[in-house]
Amino acid sequence: MSAPSPTPWPLISSRPAGDFRIFRVRADLKRSPRTGREHGFFVLEAPDWVNIIAVTPDDRLVMVEQYRHGTDSVDLEVPGGVMDAADASPEATAVRELREETGYEGREARAIGRIAVNPAILNNTCHTVLVTGCGPRHAVAFDSGEDLVTRLVPLADVPGLIAAGTIRHSLVVVAWYHYESRRRGMGSSR
Repeated sequence: MSAPSPTPWPLISSRPAGDFRIFRVRADLKRSPRTGREHGFFVLEAPDWVNIIAVTPDDRLVMVEQYRHGTDSVDLEVPGGVMDAADASPEATAVRELREETGYEGREARAIGRIAVNPAILNNTCHTVLVTGCGPRHAVAFDSGEDLVTRLVPLADVPGLIAAGTIRHSLVVVAWYHYESRRRGMGSSR
C-alpha cells in the first residue's frame, strides 16, 4: 500500500520582496501540515514561456544561436520567449516570437506540451508549440538585448547534438522530448 500524497502547506502571509524586470520575488510564510512549524520561502514569479519547435518542409529545425549571460556562452536553442499580456495563447506567442527572432513563419501552430519550469522556486509554465511548414517570410525584429543567428538543423541531427552537449538548455531538451513523443504517437496536445 502506498503512502498518501503530501498535503499543501497553508499560507500564513505573503509579501513582495523585489521586482527585477523579468521576474518578481515573493516571500511566503507557510506552515508545515506535518510539524505545525512555520517556514519562510521565496518564490520567483515569472511570466509563462514558450519554446518553438519550428520545422521546415524539408525536415530541418529552425534554431537560433545566442549568447547567454548566465553561462557566459553561445548556445544553440530553439526560438522562444515570454508570453506577453497581449498574446491570446501559447500559439500566438510562438508565431510572434518565431517571426521576431528568425523571420520564419509556418502554416500551423499547435501546443504539444507544457512543463513547470522549476516548481521548487518558480511559478511559471513553459509551453512547447510545434509550427510546421516554416519558411523565411519576414525581416527579423530583435529586442534590444538580443543578438541571434538563425541556424537550420536537420531533424535527424538533433539527438546527437543533445547527446554531445551542443544543445544543453534544459527547456530546449524538454521541447524536443515533447516533439519526439508526439511524433511517435505518445504525446498529448496539452
